[in-house]
Amino acid sequence: MSRFIWYDLLCSDLAGAKAFYSDLIGWKTEKFPGGDYELLKAGDRGVGGIMALSDEMKRASVPQHWMGYVYVDDVDATAQQAKKLGGKVMSPPSDIPTVGRYAVLADPQGAVFAIFKPQPREGEQPLAPRELLGNFSWAELNTTDWQSAWKFYSALFGWKATSSMNMGPELGEYFMFGTDPKQSMGGMSNAANMMKAPAHWMHYINVKSADETARRIKEKGGKVLNGPMDIPGGDRIAQCMDPQGGVFAIYSAGKRA
Repeated sequence: MSRFIWYDLLCSDLAGAKAFYSDLIGWKTEKFPGGDYELLKAGDRGVGGIMALSDEMKRASVPQHWMGYVYVDDVDATAQQAKKLGGKVMSPPSDIPTVGRYAVLADPQGAVFAIFKPQPREGEQPLAPRELLGNFSWAELNTTDWQSAWKFYSALFGWKATSSMNMGPELGEYFMFGTDPKQSMGGMSNAANMMKAPAHWMHYINVKSADETARRIKEKGGKVLNGPMDIPGGDRIAQCMDPQGGVFAIYSAGKRA
């Protein structure tokens, strides 16, 4: 089950980020005991967290960003394998007391992500369903060489190819993957080249209406970078930026017959 299971926002303005996303997405925040970390909850289900950028990150001019965590059975072994496959360990395997073990990695093209093995807790709810409003439902890798990136991720996590589509001469192929060949959970393409941006993961948040949410993003000081637009199946998406520069995307399901 090596899939994204948690999402953190590392922010430059904690109060501003909380206000923006809580009002926009409807998340509730809940202080995590013993630290400066707050849970993001869609209804009564935890879907992520929010915390301030560390002083070290600020000195290195790391911008506000979302970080996705992939579940693994063995954080240490996965980190070692990532290095053998040409990736980097940005933050070595570490324990979060009572929570689990994690590490921050970068793929060979430079896209940063995290791996995580949660510590079992009695009475803990199962993961929130992907279709839940306010949860994250799609992970998109905008990279510079998706074929090489795919070799890395498929070897590291055992992800399977699901389908692909041609997005035209500028973007090229959009390649989709999942934990099994029948269910896509994300896609990748060479979009970073078109964006003239470093390789990065972009995570999609479920909203009731992509169009209405995009309008409110602009009203609240954010930007809509692309869209809203239709995707196959009648759904709507938009890629966006929050007021502090954090990039994310929104998704709304179309009407089903």
